[in-house]
Amino acid sequence: MTSPVALQLPLIDLSTDRAAELIDRAASDLGFFYVSGHGVAPEVIESLLRLSRTFFQLPSEAKQAIHMSRGGKAWRGYFPVGGELTSGRPDLKEGLYFGEELPEEDARVRVGLPLHGRNLFPDVPVFRAAVLEYMSALTGLGHTLMRLVARGLALDDEYFHDRYTARPTILFRIFNYPASQGDAHGVGAHTDYGLLTMLYQDAVGGLQVKRGSEWLDVPYVPNSFVVNIGDMLERLTSGRYVSALHRVINSSGRARISMPFFFDPAFDAVLQPIANVGPRTARADLIERWDGIDLREVCGTYGEYLIGKVSKVFPNLGRDHL
Repeated sequence: MTSPVALQLPLIDLSTDRAAELIDRAASDLGFFYVSGHGVAPEVIESLLRLSRTFFQLPSEAKQAIHMSRGGKAWRGYFPVGGELTSGRPDLKEGLYFGEELPEEDARVRVGLPLHGRNLFPDVPVFRAAVLEYMSALTGLGHTLMRLVARGLALDDEYFHDRYTARPTILFRIFNYPASQGDAHGVGAHTDYGLLTMLYQDAVGGLQVKRGSEWLDVPYVPNSFVVNIGDMLERLTSGRYVSALHRVINSSGRARISMPFFFDPAFDAVLQPIANVGPRTARADLIERWDGIDLREVCGTYGEYLIGKVSKVFPNLGRDHL
């Protein structure tokens, strides 16, 4: 197997005046970049990392107590190694699924809307508080990034907020990639299906992104988040922004923690391409993508699109609850 090379992704300081311009350039190039100056307190991140390691070291029966099969339509909880599929292949990781914490009296929960409800939290002291604090901080960062994306596209700062993200769909995952020997595919090659992914990865590394025929390493950079463009933002921009193939190969011999946070349109948001926005240059992959998606087809609601995607990740849960 050819060794990937380290990728020099741009590191964009969100506090600078050029942030919108630099995000537009990076999103149009590879669709991956780092952000600093993000305003998320280091102690918020470190607390959740520490608690996550504690949880994944628990005995199997303790983790199974909040298995996803107990989460019902809310699609929350724990899954063991091999319990999640990427492109039909089991991943070599275990993880926790979270989303917006909603009470039973919320109208969306009362009508049984999929992916809405309460989270299942492990029996680890202050874990619940740490997750909710982290999700609140990352939701704020998501709004900041989408304002900068809008500005980079020469749109009103609130373009996405007013049409899509006033009440965003929040999907948060904490993954543990167990220590393994050799080149273990923790997650197979895939693209994300929403607007933006904000990833905090620990120092172990293993994330790779594909450029042309090459797989390039995306190493850990202290005090930063990795941000990547999802399929839906590529679609809404008619291919101006790139949703790139990426994967995780943990060949370090150590366990790896990653915390991807997905910031997506509201469940009932009606999808429509942005007028007069398109790729800077011709892209042959716009019509013939790796997964057969036709980026010209943007219609319906985000919820309809999302359910079709996530039910492939956990086929049994999809069949029983979606």
